[in-house]
Amino acid sequence: MNAITLDQAINTALQLPPDQQDMLIDILSKRRIEHSRQEIMTDARQTIADYREGLFKPLSVEEAIAELHRASEDDE
Repeated sequence: MNAITLDQAINTALQLPPDQQDMLIDILSKRRIEHSRQEIMTDARQTIADYREGLFKPLSVEEAIAELHRASEDDE
């Protein structure tokens, strides 16, 4: 597969008529959303499999909230 740069893709898209540019934007947006859904589904299936294998330990509400806080701080 020949890789193209973002600049090349933009220049090519700008050669399309305006209505086709709008269609391209819509198609790309919908495909990106679908890709995100697929990633979420894959993660969910893995989480369910991990749960069924007993890889999660029971937590109290306080422990779960503290864990969520730690995870959100790590993401920042």
